Amino acid sequence: MIGYVTLGSDDPQKHAPFYDAIAAEMGVGRMMEFDSFIAWGAWGGGCGVALTKPFNGEPASVGNGVMVAIEARDPEQVRRLYDIAMAHGGSDEGAPGPRGDADPQGNVFYAGYFRDPCGNKLNAFCMAPAE
Repeated sequence: MIGYVTLGSDDPQKHAPFYDAIAAEMGVGRMMEFDSFIAWGAWGGGCGVALTKPFNGEPASVGNGVMVAIEARDPEQVRRLYDIAMAHGGSDEGAPGPRGDADPQGNVFYAGYFRDPCGNKLNAFCMAPAE
């Protein structure tokens, strides 16, 4: 349903290494790049993410209540993505772990929350068997 998500950055080139590392863990790379815009993902496959300078020329700002969720394969990848984010200038918004009760199949929502160096909130998540 969603083709891609764009987040604001006053300096996409400066903040690109954060997303380069996240994208590499997800098995993709940069798919489009200009001075003021960089997109990561794969043509014809899944949702991508992009950083861009705001079109109106105003400073980039973080949306209150806005979050981008990255679907991971398993809890180990959730932890790796969280660790990658922390190692590349991200900040903690909630360490990886189960959230809430198990669903009828015995799975829990497993997630780690973080912000990119621009302040945008992201998470890595998966559904995983309850421990």
